[in-house]
Amino acid sequence: MNNDKNVQRIDYGIILTVMLLGLMSVGMIYSTTALMEDAGIRATIMQIAWYGLGAIAVAIIMQFDSEQLWKMTTYLYVIGIVLLVLTLLIYDRTLFDKTGARSWIRLPALGTIQPSEFVKIPFILMLSKIVTRHNNYYTYRDYNSDFKLIGKLTLFALIPILLVQLQNDLGTTLVYLAVFVGIILLSGIKWQILLPAFILVAGAGITLILLVTYNRELLVKMGFGGYQLARIETWLNPYQDTSGSSYQITRVFMAIGSGGIFGKGLGVTDVHIPVRESDMIFSTVGENFGFVGGAILILTYFVLIYHMVKIVYDTKNEFYAYIATGVIMMIAFHVLENIGMSVGLLPMTGIPLPFISQGGSSLLGNMMAIGLLMSMRYHHKSYFFSGDGEEFHSGA
Repeated sequence: MNNDKNVQRIDYGIILTVMLLGLMSVGMIYSTTALMEDAGIRATIMQIAWYGLGAIAVAIIMQFDSEQLWKMTTYLYVIGIVLLVLTLLIYDRTLFDKTGARSWIRLPALGTIQPSEFVKIPFILMLSKIVTRHNNYYTYRDYNSDFKLIGKLTLFALIPILLVQLQNDLGTTLVYLAVFVGIILLSGIKWQILLPAFILVAGAGITLILLVTYNRELLVKMGFGGYQLARIETWLNPYQDTSGSSYQITRVFMAIGSGGIFGKGLGVTDVHIPVRESDMIFSTVGENFGFVGGAILILTYFVLIYHMVKIVYDTKNEFYAYIATGVIMMIAFHVLENIGMSVGLLPMTGIPLPFISQGGSSLLGNMMAIGLLMSMRYHHKSYFFSGDGEEFHSGA
C-alpha cells in the first residue's frame, strides 16, 4: 500500500518527457559539433554531465515541501539580486566583446556561468509568495486591493528585470517579463484592469515596430541599443543583408528548409551556422530530421507542458499553483521564442531551447524548475495558508 502511494508521489510523465528531451539534446549537440572532433566530443560529454548535475538538483529540490520553500523564498530572492549585481561588476570581458552582454561570470575549473538563469527560480518563488500572501490577506477583492497587488508585484519584479536588462540581455529580460505576466494573469486581478494594460502593451509593441521601420533615429535618442534595433530590422527584412546582420538567420532558414519532410539523417550538417549548438539548435533538428523531427520535438514540449498544467489543476496549494504557473510560462516562452525565431515568426533574442540547447546554466536552471514541480507531486499532502499567509495547516 505504501509503495503505491510512493508511486503516486512521483510524476513519471514529467521525468520521462525530460529524459526524452535529454536524449534529443545529446544527439543534436553531437550532430552539430561532430566536425569539431575533440571539441565536439567534449561538448557532448559536458551536456551529459550537466544533465547528471541537473538530476541531482531535482532530487534535492523535490525534498523541500511548500512550507520550507515559503520560508526560504525571501532569502533566495535577496541572494539572487546580489548575484545579478555581482554579474554586472565581474562579468567575463571576453564574452562581452563577442556578444555585447554582461551576463556571464567566469569561474575557475567550471568555466562561465550565467547567474540570471538560476535567479529565475527565486524570482518565481518571490512573486508566488507575494500573490499568495496578498490573496489570503484580502479575502474580499476590489480595485483597491488589485492595484496594491500590481504595485507589490511590479516592485519586486522590476528590480531583477532591470538588473538583467543592464546586462544587455534582452532575451532573458523577456523571459522574466513572461513569468511576471503569467503570474499576474492567474492572480485574480480583475479583467477590467488587465485588458487596458494589454491594449497598452500591444500598442507599444506596434509603435516600436513602426518606429524601427520608419524612424529608427528617434529610438536611438530614446536609449534603445543599435544591436537590439538591428535584430528587429533583421526580423522584419531577413534578406536585406545576408552577408552581415541577416547571415545567421538566413542560414537557419536554409538548414531547416534543406531538411525537407524527413531530414538528411543524424550527423549531417551541411549548412554552417554560427553558435548553432546553443540558440540555433532547432536548425539541426530541422536539417537532420526534417519537418517530422521538428513536429515530434514540438509535440514532446506539449506533453511536458500538459503535465505541468495538470499539476496546477490538481494542487490544492495556492503557493504551489503560482510556482507551477511561473515555471510553465518560463518554459513555454523559451520554446515559443526559440522556435519562433528559428522559422522567422519572431525576432532573434538569443534565447536557448529548453533542455536541448548546449549550455550548463540554462539546463541547470530548467532542471531546478523541474525540481519545484516534482516537489509538488512528491509532497502529496495539501497545505493551505492561514489568514496571515505565514502559517500552514493540513487540508483535505
